[in-house]
Amino acid sequence: MSSNKRIRNLRRKAAESQEWRCFYCHYPMWEIDPKSFSTRFRVPGRAVLRFRCTAEHLVAQCDGGRDTEENIVAACKFCNGGRHRKKRPKDAVLYADFVRSRLEQGRWHPFRLKDRPD
Repeated sequence: MSSNKRIRNLRRKAAESQEWRCFYCHYPMWEIDPKSFSTRFRVPGRAVLRFRCTAEHLVAQCDGGRDTEENIVAACKFCNGGRHRKKRPKDAVLYADFVRSRLEQGRWHPFRLKDRPD
């Protein structure tokens, strides 16, 4: 199995076990259909891209992290990218704490997503 296909399968499995919620911010994510996600959660235009489901290595590959079920979680593109913008990214647990504290302050995602009936 190719590495990309393996990562895709691990990402999907993680997302399903997380009920399609980001590992860090717990906001919902999408994989295939940004338009219906945008409509359902009222996310305008290109902002919907922030909520795309990505595979996140808990232990980064550059630190020896492997493509295994235990090391891959699903994270929205916004959170995943935020963790890796720093020269020395925080480990996954510290980053999760950071994201959740920012959420409590209303200073993370610019959108307050809430499930609404379809």
